[in-house]
Amino acid sequence: MQKSLRTPRQMLLQSLLVEARKSKGLTQAELAVLLNKPQSFVAKYENGERRIDVIELVDISAALKIAASDILGKIKPEVGSEQ
Repeated sequence: MQKSLRTPRQMLLQSLLVEARKSKGLTQAELAVLLNKPQSFVAKYENGERRIDVIELVDISAALKIAASDILGKIKPEVGSEQ
């Protein structure tokens, strides 16, 4: 399984999170305050400089008042594919 910051699925996750933030009318700085993180935390995962883990996804989703499952449901699994 490829663990690059630039895989299509990782880039899709980034774009889904950016879209969700913007649809809530939040800036990166405003979301960062809700997460109790620096603005650079949001900028880095949105720009593909950093991956987020599952717990971070849960926290980001909660701050955006959306279900993490709604985001994850838009990402197709690579089960059975060999990398």
